[in-house]
Amino acid sequence: MAESWSSSLDAHLDWTPGSGRTGLADAVRTAIRDGRWRAGAVVPSTRALAHDLGLARGTVTRVYADLAAEGYLQTSQGAPTRVATAGASPLSAPAPGRPEPAHRWTFQPGRPDPSLFPRDLWLAATRRVISHAPNQVFDYGESHGSNVLRAALSAYLGRARGVLADPERMVVCAGFNHAMAVLGRALREVGITETAFEDPSFDRFRDIASAAGQRIVGVPVDDSGLVVSELDSPAVVVTPAHQFPLGVTLAPDRRTALADSGTLIIEDDYDGEFRYDRRPVGALQALAPERVIYAGTASKTLAPALRLAWLVLPRFLVDPVIAALAATGAQPPLLPQLVLADLISSGAYDRHVRRCRLEYRSRRDRLVAALPNHLTPTGISAGLHLVLRVPMRVEARVPAAARRHALAVDVLSPTWMREVAEPGGIVVGYGATARNAFTGALSALVEMLTELPR
Repeated sequence: MAESWSSSLDAHLDWTPGSGRTGLADAVRTAIRDGRWRAGAVVPSTRALAHDLGLARGTVTRVYADLAAEGYLQTSQGAPTRVATAGASPLSAPAPGRPEPAHRWTFQPGRPDPSLFPRDLWLAATRRVISHAPNQVFDYGESHGSNVLRAALSAYLGRARGVLADPERMVVCAGFNHAMAVLGRALREVGITETAFEDPSFDRFRDIASAAGQRIVGVPVDDSGLVVSELDSPAVVVTPAHQFPLGVTLAPDRRTALADSGTLIIEDDYDGEFRYDRRPVGALQALAPERVIYAGTASKTLAPALRLAWLVLPRFLVDPVIAALAATGAQPPLLPQLVLADLISSGAYDRHVRRCRLEYRSRRDRLVAALPNHLTPTGISAGLHLVLRVPMRVEARVPAAARRHALAVDVLSPTWMREVAEPGGIVVGYGATARNAFTGALSALVEMLTELPR
């Protein structure tokens, strides 16, 4: 039977004697998530809490230190420990004039950890660029991207992804959303008005292509990737290295069949650098460079806020895409392009990607090890997410359960295009949570999964 303890927080801490350090940490996390320990409130001193609970003071001190590292508590030299204010208590009442936070933890797929952004490397590269750049750098840039960045990307994509990337056939866009809008417009100009997408796939990209004038159709995906035999459209968007959201890799025979199909292929290589079971699978583009549009982005390796993406185009599409770029009136600022080029040319970008790969693989391993035994993850060989296949009746319970645990997590059903009953699932992205908060986030996720019906 759990005992209750009252503190100056005027809240109760449900704690089971004998549960030790882990039990105390769980009890404090629950009190914060439930809003009984309010954001910004002073917590009991380690001495007072240890006395009231009959614990060693060192045990309480270690618990407080762990929870501070996870982001639950804030500590400062010479000041009392407080409940963290930055999104710390999602279920408590918000401060006047502030909207209530939707969640504390995020497991949304397709997002990197913003705390891994290499601030020191970016700052050093920025200083080098500003110190040595000619004056014209501060004028209006080239509409299709800096020639310096295109040259650096050409070398990088060749060695890292096996892409045949002539800088003259590359354009730089303001993120992948912008790239999809530009491609939809350019394809329409060359007479292509229907684009197929994998089913399932990311619904936002389908909507962008549709808004750009494309008729959208779906092509099924199985354990070997896109079912090429069912493709009957002049253009198709695929994620062959790590299909989104199912996580499968396009099988070798299907890669060959797709490259030989005569269809114009848009290869979305959104997280191709992050492969954990072997060397990254090379890009499809090299098999048919005059039929494949290769699309890459810095959003997963560096940060989405940079809004930097690139396209490697077949020759016949270079002019139509450049014209579509000019028509949109949007282009990424030139200075970030030059800074990225500097990072790539100096080798700092490769080193950063390797560090991120190790970090995300560690998170994937911890997540897989912590999952309840009845859940089998798929799509774990690469990327920043995995899928837990569950019946639709279980998926329907996920949104409410996630809210109870202050979690942001996606479900599988919105990604399907077919109007038939498909298997449900939970799409868990393990990249987005800050490194020092991953332990707490993982604990909340496992609690939610354990509560779901089987």
